[in-house]
Amino acid sequence: MTSGYEAQLRAVSLRVTRPRLAVLAALSGHPHVDTDTVIALVRADHPTVSHQAIYDVLRALTDAGLVRRIQPAGATARYETRVGDNHHHVVCRSCGSIADVACVTGEAPCLTASDDHGYVVDEAEVVFWGVCPVCATKHIPDSSASSEEGST
Repeated sequence: MTSGYEAQLRAVSLRVTRPRLAVLAALSGHPHVDTDTVIALVRADHPTVSHQAIYDVLRALTDAGLVRRIQPAGATARYETRVGDNHHHVVCRSCGSIADVACVTGEAPCLTASDDHGYVVDEAEVVFWGVCPVCATKHIPDSSASSEEGST
């Protein structure tokens, strides 16, 4: 897959470097990860890559449009390689996990502002909040315990 990453970098006029390839590989296998996780993933295979180099790579890849940076309210910034389709996200209020949600109409922008104030809108970002299935099953109260307490 390295040749695919090389082609992506060249297509946006970025030099092909080991840190850039490593960050793209890390993100493609782990969407919605924060910077610390990217650093850990990259350094697992390339221990000499500095933290600053990874920060610089994330900024360059984001600026070039190869990576998308998302930051739900109250959360740290996350990165993903799914770009250009104006998809949205659902965030678990309990564990912070994030999943992709397809755009309602499939084209950017998939929502229309009630008043665009004269702006030319080309993207809409929606964040859905809730509780993921794993956390939902952890937080369901045991109804049998409360009914037993009431019957004694």
